[in-house]
Amino acid sequence: MTIKSTWLRKIHKWVGLAIGLQFVIWAISGAAMALLDMEAVAGGPRPQATQAAVAGEATAWPGIVRELGSAEIEGLRLKTLLDRPVVEVRTARSTRMFDARTGIPVTIDAPAARAIAQSNHPNGARPGAAKLLTERSLPVRDHEPPIWQVDFAGDDASTYYVSATTGAVLERRNDTWRWWDFFWMLHNMDYADRTSFNHPLIITAGVAMAWLAVTGFWLLFRTMWKHDLAWVRARRERISR
Repeated sequence: MTIKSTWLRKIHKWVGLAIGLQFVIWAISGAAMALLDMEAVAGGPRPQATQAAVAGEATAWPGIVRELGSAEIEGLRLKTLLDRPVVEVRTARSTRMFDARTGIPVTIDAPAARAIAQSNHPNGARPGAAKLLTERSLPVRDHEPPIWQVDFAGDDASTYYVSATTGAVLERRNDTWRWWDFFWMLHNMDYADRTSFNHPLIITAGVAMAWLAVTGFWLLFRTMWKHDLAWVRARRERISR
């Protein structure tokens, strides 16, 4: 065996150990995510949707248009928010909401965020204080702030996130989801954002696995089979004598 093969076997051994440990982490994290109840991860069953507002209730539309001024409307939605019809208008600069009957602008303050969160809780639990988030955090990494964070006291430590712009419940997080997110982080090796399978660390792991496979086959033919097939050569020598 040459010096080159010796060093290659040592490197192969340590790279194989690192990749083997990562395979164990992938297996454990994948099994854990599969065993967790996905309905619990999602925050439990959602309450029945409130009957949507009908177009005839948007009697204040002319006043809303005047309030918007020269802003070009890019999107329009008529919906029900806390049992009253509202018009959600999206322009190039912002998204605003108006009472569909009076035309008064609708803002999502802390009491409104708490009421929206409570109405979306499957058990109608009483929410705690609401905190306004102006920067993204891991539980709402896919959404744009500002966002209201509303905590519930309970065994599952639920936290609801309500858009301060549209009043939509963006996410419903709890302890089960936090465990799932932890195992998801281990599984995709994205320890910062927990969102991507296309990042340098996992690409490096993929390249290392490919290198491990290639060098493993080379070492198999280069070293192992010499000893495994020694009895064949010895038998041929005996026959030739």
